[in-house]
Amino acid sequence: MKRARALAASAALALTSYAAAQVPSTDLTVAPMPVSAAHDFTFRGVMSQGGMLVGTVPAGTITLTLDGADVPLAPDGRFLIAFGRDHGPNATLVATRGDRTTVVDRLTIAPGTYRIEALPIPKYQQPEAEFLKIRAGELDQIKAARTQAAMLVSDGWRQTFQWPAIGRVSGAFGAQRVYNGEKGSYHTGEDIAVPTGTPVRAPADGVVILAATGDPFTLEGHLLMVGHGMGLDSAFLHLSHIDVAVGDHVRRGQVIGESGMTGRATGPHLHWALTWRGERIDPKLVAGPMPG
Repeated sequence: MKRARALAASAALALTSYAAAQVPSTDLTVAPMPVSAAHDFTFRGVMSQGGMLVGTVPAGTITLTLDGADVPLAPDGRFLIAFGRDHGPNATLVATRGDRTTVVDRLTIAPGTYRIEALPIPKYQQPEAEFLKIRAGELDQIKAARTQAAMLVSDGWRQTFQWPAIGRVSGAFGAQRVYNGEKGSYHTGEDIAVPTGTPVRAPADGVVILAATGDPFTLEGHLLMVGHGMGLDSAFLHLSHIDVAVGDHVRRGQVIGESGMTGRATGPHLHWALTWRGERIDPKLVAGPMPG
């Protein structure tokens, strides 16, 4: 195990990480102003790259698709959709009613603004085989957790999300380095610079789908993942301690762990990432500006 950790440490500088390659309200407020679309769809949220929308379908809708992919519907006609960091400028939402008529809404997705840094150095070297073997097992656990997130039932996605910790944002979603013209992985969440041991709170209700309480993952360290329903999940990286276990139901504002600098981290901080059905989205567009 010591050998594996040594390899992880030496390869950490060479690899892009998973982190760089998230009384309840009954409503979700993710933007200062609601966004309304035509044809009886209604939305609230941010219609942009990295943004998330909670919407309501036209009356009589029985199925919904976004760019041809099925979107789950809640019994009250509400749904969740999101747009990844590199989503194109348009998306098509199609609601099919019980009488077989359809309502089509063509959405315009605003571009995001990201910090791009060009470096005159090679991207990275090929890591050692033993590291790749360890990493494969970790990625399998993350993939399995995300598969579970797509199926679990929770109403956390409806709520007003809060920041899991309060502090200086030291790393922004979407930032990317370019090595000698070759793009590296972009930053998949928001880094919050807080001291080790700072309480980490659930941003919304959910169910714990992964809790790496044993050996820290090579890159994420002690990783905690919470599913909020409708395929939306939060990931909290580099924790020093995890207070919950897989299968636990957590409530918005509940302490679920403590920040740290385990895994690939140059200093104590919390990395919070949000993912919807494989699309990485920007936590600050969901939770709003950092308080204070």
